[in-house]
Parts: sequence; C-alpha cells; structure tokens
Amino acid sequence: MADAKVIPFGEEPRARRKARRAGRAGRGTALAPVPEARTEHPPAAPPPPSPRTLDQRIAGGLAFLRRRITGDYEVDDFGYDEELTDQVLMSLLRPFYEKYFRVEVKGVENIPSDGGALIVANHSGTLPLDGLMLQVAVHDNHPAQRHLRLLAADLVFVLPVINELARKAGHTLACAEDAQRLLERGEIVGVMPEGFKGIGKPFAERYKLQRFGRGGFVSTALKAGVPIVPCSIVGAEEIYPMIGNAKTLARVMGLPYFPLTPTFPWLGPLGALPLPTKWTIQFGEPIPTDGYPPEAADDPMLMFNLTDQVRETIQHTLYKLLVQRRSVFF
Repeated sequence: MADAKVIPFGEEPRARRKARRAGRAGRGTALAPVPEARTEHPPAAPPPPSPRTLDQRIAGGLAFLRRRITGDYEVDDFGYDEELTDQVLMSLLRPFYEKYFRVEVKGVENIPSDGGALIVANHSGTLPLDGLMLQVAVHDNHPAQRHLRLLAADLVFVLPVINELARKAGHTLACAEDAQRLLERGEIVGVMPEGFKGIGKPFAERYKLQRFGRGGFVSTALKAGVPIVPCSIVGAEEIYPMIGNAKTLARVMGLPYFPLTPTFPWLGPLGALPLPTKWTIQFGEPIPTDGYPPEAADDPMLMFNLTDQVRETIQHTLYKLLVQRRSVFF
C-alpha cells in the first residue's frame, strides 16, 4: 500500500493554489475585498413631534394666558403689544397670507436690518387687508423679523373693537408727530398716502394711483433722516371689485363710501368674503434722505420732487408686475 501524503495544517494542495492564482490573475491584482453595493433608500420621514415639544408648546400657551390674566406684559406708549401681535394676531393673519392670497414677496432686502425706515405703499381693495398682509410680509420675510408700524386713518380709532386691536397690533394715528417719534426710535413705519381715495376707488380705476396728498410723509422722513422704501402691491385690487358706491347710505352711516360689489350686499354675509386672488408685494430700492440739510423738510419744491419720485416708482412697478402676472388667481 502506498504511503499517504501528509498535508500540513493550513497548507493548500498545489493544484488548488494554482487555480486560486489563475482566478486572481483574471480578476486583477487587488487583494482588498470589493465592498458590497448599497441600495439607495429615500430619506426617512421626520419623526412626529416629541411629547416634550408638545409639552413645551402647551406650557408656553399657559404661560401666555397667565400673563394676560395677571397683566404681566408690556405695551409701549402707543399701545403696541408685541407679544400679543406675534403670538395671536400674526397667527390669525398668516393662513390668509400663506394659503388664501399666497403672497409672493420681492425685494425684502431693501428694508434696512436696523434703524428707522418709511415704507410707502399703494392702497386698494375696498377693505384695508393690504395693510395687514404688508405687516405679515415684513415680519415673516425680513431676516431680522422686523415689525411694521402702520399709520392708520382716524376712522380706525373710533370703531369699537377695531380700535383696540389696531393699537395692540402697532398701528397708530396717521399724523406727522407720531410717525416722526416712531422713526426716530428706529421703527419701520408704513404709510399709504392715497388713503380712502385709493382704497375706495372704482374697479375701473384699479392700479391707477390716486393723489399722494401734499407730501407730508416726505417731510417726516427728511426730519427723521430715514430712507423711503417704495412698495407696490398687486392682487388687492380684485378682492372686492367695487362696481358702485351707495353715497347716501355711506353718509347716513358716517363712512367715506359704501361699496357695491358683484357679491355684496346681494349675497349677505357671504358676499363679504374676499376673492382668493394671487398677491405680489415688491419693495423697491430705498431713497436716502440723510444727505439733505435740516431745513430741507421745509422746502416745498424738494418735497414735491421726492413725492413724485416715490409715486412714479410705485406706479411703474405696478405696471411691470401686472405685465408679468399670469392670472388674477394664479
């Protein structure tokens, strides 16, 4: 019987070693193992809010209510309640801003990050919803989340409930003294010089700016040395198409006008629902005023020229946005 060949432990037979070498030569000389291919999976959906986050929200809401009940909150000398505005009023307006009117904002970088500025905008829409949407646009789109302090007409401050809400939201009487105080304190102030002439104009005159008054806003900006930011709003003209004005009824009720629209007052309360138009708000390049001497605020020719410059800038931008608009509703 032939002797058996002993193969030491761990040593492979010669034929097997040759076959392994031949296989390596065919695959290449790399000895490192080839990593397995990984199947790409879509990112997992974010987890739902943790109970702790929900608890924090509830605790914040309860703390807010406690401060409201106990009176442990601050308002400035104009009646502005910043906490109430941020926590409640902005939250109520934001769904209309984001979902209903789908407001698109352009040029927000033209609003200063600090210091005072005067935003001058066109006014329209039968009801002053454009001012409220402008307030949300400044706060939600500016990197510093600045608050817009709107100048409102006398009528706002004689209406019950509306008076208190306007004060809490930071609105103040449209007078030069209040505006200058706010600007000198470094606030962003908004003014709509067309007033009732703009908001109550017929639908046939939409996007045609009315008279800007005597340029009082320019004088205020010059005295405070703050820039003027022109602002154009497209979309508000069509929310309540005003096809008529019941002047007799307006005089009886003490209103500047009583609007007649295709739906109001014919459909009752349902007719007061605004049409869901698509809005665009564009802030233009600021017009500096700090380079003028102090006596410039009393120069009627300078005020006329600056007023006309602001008005023409807003009107030109309105026409440009209207040309770019695909549809009233989209």
